[in-house]
Amino acid sequence: MYGLINKAVEGLVRSKFGDATWDRIRTRAGLPDEPFIGMEQYPDKTTYDLVGAASAELGAPAAAILEEFGLYWVRYTAEAGYGELMKSAGRTLPEFLRNLDQLHTRVKLSFPHLAPPSFAVSDESSSSLVLRYYSDRPGLAPLVVGLLRGLGDRFNVDVTARFERVEGDRPHDRFVVEWSPRA
Repeated sequence: MYGLINKAVEGLVRSKFGDATWDRIRTRAGLPDEPFIGMEQYPDKTTYDLVGAASAELGAPAAAILEEFGLYWVRYTAEAGYGELMKSAGRTLPEFLRNLDQLHTRVKLSFPHLAPPSFAVSDESSSSLVLRYYSDRPGLAPLVVGLLRGLGDRFNVDVTARFERVEGDRPHDRFVVEWSPRA
C-alpha cells in the first residue's frame, strides 16, 4: 500500500489519542520513528501490523479500528488534496458508489502501482443498494463500512451497512447499504 494510507492511520491515532499513543503503536508494530512518504509503496504487512498494534494498544477489535479508519479516510483524502477528484465522482451516495472503479482509475494516474479494490452496485432503490467489494487484501470489509459511513457524512445522509462474505469463483464481500436523509 502507498504511504498515504499509513500517514492517514498515523493522523487518525495522533488526532484521537495523541502522540504518545502513536509512538507506542508504531513501536509495537516494529516500525522506525520516521515519517511515512505518501507516494512511496510500503508492504501491505506494514498497514496490517499498524492495525494489529492499534488493536492491542487501544484494547479494541481490529474490525473497530478498521471501521474508524474508513470513516477518517474520507475526510483525510478530501483534505489531502483529493476533494475535487472526489466531487467529480458523484453528487449523491449511489452515484459516487457506482463510479468508484472510475475514481480508482483516475487515482492510478498519480499512483501507478496502485492495486485498488473493485466495486459493483446492484439492486438499487431510492434508499438502498447492494455493493460488492472485490479485493486481494483480506479482512478489510470493516474498513468499507467506515468508508460508507464517511461518505454518508459527505452526502449528508445516515448510512447503515451490513456485509457478508461470499465465496465461490470470485470471492468478495457483499454489503447491503441503506441510507436516509439527515434532518
